[in-house]
Amino acid sequence: MADGRGPLLLRWGSVAARRHRWVIAAWIVLVVGLGVLAGATKGAPRDVFTVPGTSAQDALDLLQQKFPEENDPTATVVFAVPKGDTSLGEVTDAANEKVIGDSITALGKIRDVTGVSDPFTATAGTDATVSPNGLITYATVTFSKPVPDLPNDTLDAMREATKPASDAGLDVQYGGPVVDVLSQPPAGISAHADQIGLGLAVVILLLSLGSVPAMLCPLVIAVTSVAASNLLLTSLEAESPIGTIAPVLGTMLGLGVGIDYSLFIVSRHRQALREGLSVERAVGLSVATSGSAVLFAGITVCMATCGLALIGIPYVATLGFASAMYVAMSVLAALTLLPAMLGALGHKVDAWALPWRRRAEAAEAAGDPAETWAGRWAALVTRRAWLFAIGSLVLLLALAAPVIRMDLGWPDDGQQPSELTQRKAYDLVSEGFGDGANGKLLVTVSLPPATAAEEKPEIAALEALVKAIGDTKGVSAVTPPIPDKALDAAVIVVAPTTGPSDQKTTDLVTRLRTDVVPTALEGTAIHPDQVDVGGSTAEFIDITERIRSRIIPFMAAVIAGSFILLTMVFRSLVVPLKAAVMNLLSIGAAYGVIVAIFQWGWGRGLIGLEETVPIIAFIPLMMFAILFGLSMDYEVFLLSRIREDYLRTGDPRGSVVSGLAGTARVITSAALIMISVFLSYVTNPEPEVKMIGLGMAVAVFVDATIVRMVLVPATMELLGGANWWLPSWLDRVLPHLNVEGPVDATPEPTPQPAA
Repeated sequence: MADGRGPLLLRWGSVAARRHRWVIAAWIVLVVGLGVLAGATKGAPRDVFTVPGTSAQDALDLLQQKFPEENDPTATVVFAVPKGDTSLGEVTDAANEKVIGDSITALGKIRDVTGVSDPFTATAGTDATVSPNGLITYATVTFSKPVPDLPNDTLDAMREATKPASDAGLDVQYGGPVVDVLSQPPAGISAHADQIGLGLAVVILLLSLGSVPAMLCPLVIAVTSVAASNLLLTSLEAESPIGTIAPVLGTMLGLGVGIDYSLFIVSRHRQALREGLSVERAVGLSVATSGSAVLFAGITVCMATCGLALIGIPYVATLGFASAMYVAMSVLAALTLLPAMLGALGHKVDAWALPWRRRAEAAEAAGDPAETWAGRWAALVTRRAWLFAIGSLVLLLALAAPVIRMDLGWPDDGQQPSELTQRKAYDLVSEGFGDGANGKLLVTVSLPPATAAEEKPEIAALEALVKAIGDTKGVSAVTPPIPDKALDAAVIVVAPTTGPSDQKTTDLVTRLRTDVVPTALEGTAIHPDQVDVGGSTAEFIDITERIRSRIIPFMAAVIAGSFILLTMVFRSLVVPLKAAVMNLLSIGAAYGVIVAIFQWGWGRGLIGLEETVPIIAFIPLMMFAILFGLSMDYEVFLLSRIREDYLRTGDPRGSVVSGLAGTARVITSAALIMISVFLSYVTNPEPEVKMIGLGMAVAVFVDATIVRMVLVPATMELLGGANWWLPSWLDRVLPHLNVEGPVDATPEPTPQPAA
C-alpha cells in the first residue's frame, strides 16, 4: 500500500497468528486487570445534567452555593385514599393523619435521610401539601448522599417505613429522582436483551459462515471486547459522572460492531484459505485487507461520536466518548485477538461445517459471481436503473417525511410504564395538585447582603416579581421568596399548570425569562441579569434548545469529515457526495420511523410503549454519530470491491454487478446481526433504550437493503465512469488512503521433497 499501512497490518496479522498464545494471554491479563481495577474503584453511572452558559445552569450554580440543601437528592412519598373507598374519609382525618405521621417519623430514621417534610404543616415559603379534595398528600424525603452511593435496599426501607399507612388501607407510592434510579423495571425478557441478541447472532453467523468454529470467533471477540469495555467504564465512572444509559448503549454498540467487524475478517480469511494460502499468510491478508477496512470504519465511528463534544453538553459528550471507547475496544480485539484465534484454529476454522454451506461456497468459488442471486439482482437493478433509483428514493423520502414534525424533548415519569411506582406517584400528584406539581421551576435571585432582613428597595422589587410571576398565564402557584442564611440570595418556587414535558411549560419558561422578569424588574433595584429560571424542568428545556441550535453544525462537521476521508480513499468527488446523501436518507428514514411510533403513537403497543413520548433530545445526535460511521463500513466494503473491478476492467456496469455479487452475502449477514442485536433492546422498558434500539435497527435495515442493494447500484450505473471523476490537480495534492487495497495474495510455493 502506498502509505505503508498495508504491509504493517499484513506483518502484524501473520505475527499474531504465529504467536497466538502470547496474544491470547495478553488479552486474558488485560481483562483480569480491568476486572481488578473495576472492583477496586467500584464506579457507578450517574445522570448529571449541566448546560454551561444557560440560565438554568446559572440558577443551579447559585443553588449549590447558597442553598446546598436544595441540591440534595430527594424522593416523594405520596399518600392517597384509594378511589371509591369512602370508608377511609380524607387524609386529614385523625386516624389517617396519625398513620401518615408515624410513616414520616419512620422515614426520617432511614439511613442517609436528612429530613422529611410534614405534609400537614406549612413551612417557610410552602403551604401544606394536601390536595383540595383532601384525598391526596405527599412528603419529600431528602437524602445526604448521591443516589449511586445510597444502599440498594433504600426503596425497600421506604416501603417498610410506610407500612403503617399502607396497612391502614392508604395507597402509598414513591417517586422523585431517587426512586427513578432505585426502582428497577420488572425483570423479564428485557433483562436478557444481550442474550437474545447473541442468540440470534449465533443463528445468522452459522448460516452465513457455515462452520461452528468460524461462528464462534466473532462471538468471542464481541463478548470479550464488551466485557473489557464494561470493566473500564466502571473504573472511569468512579472519576467522572457518566450517564446511566452509557453501559446499555455501549453494550448494544459493542456487540453489534464487534460481531460485524470480526465477520468481515473471518470471511476474508476463509476465502484466502480456500485459495491455497497458508494459515499465517491468510490471517495476514485478511488483517491487511478487511482489517484495514475495519480500522477505517472504526476510526470513522469514533471520530463521529467524539464529535458530540462540539454540542457543549458534558452529559452528551461523555456518552459519545463512552461509545467511542466500546468501538475502539472492538476494533482492537478484531485486529489482535481475532488473528490470534484464527492462528490457533488453523484449518480447523472450517471444521464442523454445515454441508449445504460447504456446497454453496464451492459453487460460488467455481462459478461466475454474476450468476449468484446477488449478481442476478445487481444485473436487474442496473438494467432498470432509473426505475429502481426513483422508486427507492421515493420510498426513503416517504419514510423520512415525519422528521419535519419531530419534537425534541425529555420524557417524564408520566410516560413510564403504568406498573411502576414512580408512574403511579406521578399520576396521583397530577390528580391532586395538577401536572405542574411534578416539575416545579426554581427562580433564583442574587441580592445584596442582608436585603431580606432590612427594608430596602430590593424587597419591593421581589414582591413585584412574585406578583408578576403569579399573574402569568400558565402558572398554577408561586411561593414567597425564600432567603438563604446569609440573606444575599432568594429562591421562588413556581408550579406550572402543565407537566414537565409539555410544550406549554417550555413556552412558560421562555416567557418568564424574556418577558415577565425583565418587565417586572424594569426600573427597580434588581437587574434582570440577577434572576435566573432553573430547576430540573428548565435544565432539560435548556439542554433541548442547546441541541436544537447545534445539531445542524454538528451534522455538517461529521459529513464534511467523512467526505474528505472517502475522497482520499476512492479518489472521487462523486462517490463521497453520493455516500453522504444516501447516509442522510437512511438516517432520515430511521428518524421518521421513531417519530411515527414514539411521538405519534403508530403501532407503539407492538414495542411495549404505553404512552407517546417526545423524541429524547440527545438520541438523534447519538444515532447520527453512530450510524453515519457504521454506514461507512458497508460503503467502504462495497465500493472498494466495485472500484477494484472498475480499475481492472474499465467496465462500469460489470464492476457494479461483480462488486455487489462479491459482497452481498457478507453485508446482508452483518446487517442482520446488527439488526438482531439492536432490536433485542426494544424489550427494555425505558423509552430512551427502546428509541435507540429501534431507530438504529431501522437505519441499518434501510442502509443494507434499500440503499446498498438498490440505490447504490442504480446510481452507479446511471453515472457510469463519472462516478470516479476527480480533478487532476486535486488528485496530485490529495493524500492517498487505501482501504482493501492490493496486497500480494499469491500462495506460497509448496516445498518439494529432496531428490
